[in-house]
Amino acid sequence: MIRDARSTRRGGRALMPALIGLLSLAGVSCRSLDQAGVAPVVDAPTRWSASAVDGEVERDWWKSFNSEQLNELIGEALEQNRDLRVAAVRVEAAAAQVRIAGADLTPTVNASLGAQRDKRNFVGFPLPGGGGNVLTTHSSTHNLGLVANWELDLWGRIRAGKRAAQQDFEATLTDLRGARLSLAAQTAGSWIAVVEARQQLEIARVTIESHRSTEGQVRRRYEEGLRSSLDLRLASASVASAESLFEERRIALETAVRRLEILLGRYPEGELASAAALPDLPAPVPAGLPAGLLARRPDLAAARQRLFAADSRIKQARAALLPRISLTAQGGTTTSEFSDLLSSDFTVWTLAGNLAQPILDGGRLRAGVQLADARARLAAAEYQSAAYRAFSDVETALATEEILARREVRVQTAKGLSQAAHDLARRRYSEGLESFATVLETQRRTLETSSQLTSVRRRRLENRVQLHLALGGGFS
Repeated sequence: MIRDARSTRRGGRALMPALIGLLSLAGVSCRSLDQAGVAPVVDAPTRWSASAVDGEVERDWWKSFNSEQLNELIGEALEQNRDLRVAAVRVEAAAAQVRIAGADLTPTVNASLGAQRDKRNFVGFPLPGGGGNVLTTHSSTHNLGLVANWELDLWGRIRAGKRAAQQDFEATLTDLRGARLSLAAQTAGSWIAVVEARQQLEIARVTIESHRSTEGQVRRRYEEGLRSSLDLRLASASVASAESLFEERRIALETAVRRLEILLGRYPEGELASAAALPDLPAPVPAGLPAGLLARRPDLAAARQRLFAADSRIKQARAALLPRISLTAQGGTTTSEFSDLLSSDFTVWTLAGNLAQPILDGGRLRAGVQLADARARLAAAEYQSAAYRAFSDVETALATEEILARREVRVQTAKGLSQAAHDLARRRYSEGLESFATVLETQRRTLETSSQLTSVRRRRLENRVQLHLALGGGFS
């Protein structure tokens, strides 16, 4: 027994140089496998081609619209929206995946407690006086032990997997931030649509009153024999058309309200009240520099983190080609009496090491490296594509803002001229100097330009929301 123990110690001393060599090689391999990933180069312009202002924008950008109702609705959406809750659960799942991926970096320890009762028969056992009878024995075994297993992550395979899971978690967390920003923008846009639909409904109601007033005047002149039945029929048809338009716009309002209620996490009952008029357009939004957009936009930040995760998985796949070294230690007690399980006299232990090198696997591991490399190149291409789409979003929103501003001026002018023409046509018609068809045409144009003016103001507000979304929300 003493000789065996000395042999074990000599074997351990002989194993030390080999372990030191392996650890040195592991240090070199780990350094080569742990290089941090970098995002591909994106040629960002030095400035926006559309005009933009400098400055800072508040984080809660929707407050710039100066609407207390909008502030409350966005707060409600951020708390109650069901799709946002789904995104939050994805973050929890990604966090759990990080813990799972890193669990193999620490030893696993399992405790065991067992009992066994055996019975054995010995037939024809040559005992004096046995007479060939069956001899039976009974035995009991009780054991208590701990088993520890630990893989030495010499090549960084496990660490690379944990790092990839951590980067996926950060991407998912950034997705949640992007989902909050998108939800705020959707809520603001839907609220603006509801207010505009309510204004359009009011324009339709006023139009009905105007047409009914005109019809009453035409009817009185017809009854007095001053106007033909054609004028009366045209006036009545105009009232019916205005009433039909009113119902159509009522449907548009109901639809817009229910769409907003869904975003708020409410039941879509169509009972949400809103402001009666669109808010004024806030001051221009500072756009910052194009290069800053890469770090500011949540979708780009998430794409960059997924690119880093794909790079880490390349390292993980390459490390899987190298040998795996693991240690196993177990100890405890084994005895025939349960009362002796805690006695040190019956202690047993085992310490073992294992090295496994993949040799033949049908090319699975090397194909895994190729797959990880392809996915990393795909993530890089998707990141670059998303970056240029983001630049396009900002450029489009900035250019659209200028175009819509000019259009609003022109529509405002057209509305004033149409109203003046309508007033003149009605006066000349009452004097018998103009046909009723001219009155109806000027009335139609007045309605059309009023509706266009409301629509263009709504579009300017919606474009401002899209600009905030394109820029990544509030930033400094």
